[in-house]
Amino acid sequence: MIRINLLPQKREARRGGATSTEGSNLWLAVVGGVLLLEAVALLFWYRTRQNSLQDAMKANQEIEANIANINTQIADHNEIKTQLKELREREEAIQKLQAARTGPTSTLLELSHVLTPGRGPTVDRDKLEQLKRDNPGAVPNPNWDPRRLWLTRYTETDRTVRLQGLARDGEDVSEFLRRLSLSDYFYELKLLPAAKTNDEKSRLELVRFELSAKARY
Repeated sequence: MIRINLLPQKREARRGGATSTEGSNLWLAVVGGVLLLEAVALLFWYRTRQNSLQDAMKANQEIEANIANINTQIADHNEIKTQLKELREREEAIQKLQAARTGPTSTLLELSHVLTPGRGPTVDRDKLEQLKRDNPGAVPNPNWDPRRLWLTRYTETDRTVRLQGLARDGEDVSEFLRRLSLSDYFYELKLLPAAKTNDEKSRLELVRFELSAKARY
């Protein structure tokens, strides 16, 4: 009778099964570790993105708050512009009224200076000295007697002055025109054609003249 001893074989089988079980456990541990690392990485990435999103939302809220503040500040911008326009128009109207009230007075006062012995037109001194060097004939004659000329009419419309008067001769008219040309109060002077006339009282032959000019004030 043949006997077969199976005990050693069973032991080997048990040893082989234990090795297989240990290998499976190690593989599961490795896979679990990888999954855990991936979960930690995903959690870190999620937290990072969440913080970035919160920062972006906070910055967006600040921008919206600034926009709302600006909109509140400029809500009445058009009304302020309208008020400023009205104030400027009112100021310009006041300035025009003041100029209309004081302007003719200044031009009449300047004419008084021009026709006063020992006086003359209002002119910059340096300009007058330069004119003496460059064109002496354009300088007023200090010896001229303004009583040789007198004005009979003065009108002004929109700063356009019109003068009419009488003079002893043409040289007196030229001197008067020369002085007005230098004055800071008059410009664009135009002498209209003059004519000779006889004064009924003195029987003297006179020159009737008329000129126009722009007033500066």
